[in-house]
Amino acid sequence: MSSNPESPPLSGLRVVELAAKGPAPFAVMLLADLGAEVVRVDRPGTAHDPVAARFVDRGRRSIALDLKAPEGLAVLEELVERADVLVEGYRPGVAERLGIGPQECLARNPRLVYARMTGWGQDGPLAQRAGHDLNFLAVCGALGPLGEADRPPPPPLNLLGDFGGGALYLALGVLAALHERERSGRGQVVDAAMVDGVLGMLTAYHGLLAAGLWSAERESNLVDGGAPWYRCYRTADGEFVAVGTLEPRFYLELMERLGLDPEEWPMDDRARWPEQRHLFEEVFAERTREEWEQLFEGSDACVSPVFSLAEAADAPHLRERRSFVAVDGDRVPAAAPRLGRTPAAVAAPSGPAGSDGEAILVELGIEPERRYRLRMLGAVA
Repeated sequence: MSSNPESPPLSGLRVVELAAKGPAPFAVMLLADLGAEVVRVDRPGTAHDPVAARFVDRGRRSIALDLKAPEGLAVLEELVERADVLVEGYRPGVAERLGIGPQECLARNPRLVYARMTGWGQDGPLAQRAGHDLNFLAVCGALGPLGEADRPPPPPLNLLGDFGGGALYLALGVLAALHERERSGRGQVVDAAMVDGVLGMLTAYHGLLAAGLWSAERESNLVDGGAPWYRCYRTADGEFVAVGTLEPRFYLELMERLGLDPEEWPMDDRARWPEQRHLFEEVFAERTREEWEQLFEGSDACVSPVFSLAEAADAPHLRERRSFVAVDGDRVPAAAPRLGRTPAAVAAPSGPAGSDGEAILVELGIEPERRYRLRMLGAVA
């Protein structure tokens, strides 16, 4: 790895990504933003997605290999020999059937960190079943507490399973294995499953449940919309504000700004929560979102306007922090987290699938005759 203290923190780290969808590409994006050198192995004939190339699939060079052809598989093996990390997001057993499972890859490169991303995990009765973010949340108990009590749980985008419980845990596992490798000199397998990550994110709630402080009934707890001072309300213009007033001193300020008596409406009177929610609905419906934003300006009452994706890019706080950057005319969320001396940066957009294949073959030291044969056989597209 690079010894230049001003280079990105993962500069010099070589990552091979077996192209997939969902959380694995997002985890690799994080590594690329932190300076890792990523080669994505695409399937021949993969269609170019220019939107993905500018956003989640940024920061890669691409080679298109037919892994079912011995010649294509041999090129991947040579990439593995030079890599620090391999990331795959196949169903359990697929990599092994292709001959590129952990056993084969670690035999070729004992220092390799072999990172696997699945939804259900590598084993268990659901391991071979298809599934998506919503399914994993449902089985883990993360979906059931969400939403209004008299309506089905709403899909919370795919933030919790794909990106929170999946990609972030995968990236954390990779960094932990790389750190451990500095002591042992040996790589290892990182088995990241979305169900495991989501359960990890639910740790605090299992603590509340064990302590008898969590009700199974939706909209009856502090942070599930039950508390009138921790939920969203519609405003006069059809927009919304978010009220997140968990602490008593902030609650007092909220009630003062709303013109309500906190002694008449004690914060901990759960029996009156439904009545107080109805009162708040009426009060917040009297003004527009912008008017509420102005009324709570400079306040610690924890009331915020609910912005759309497009509006967030122009939010004054995010604009002041330069939380969005311009990439090829697009506004893209800036790389995170922010490091003081060796900052991350949004990686450059990727080219079409296979567009860097020739250069990658040359870097591997593959001679012209073999490169020609690989192309003629279709092993490299």
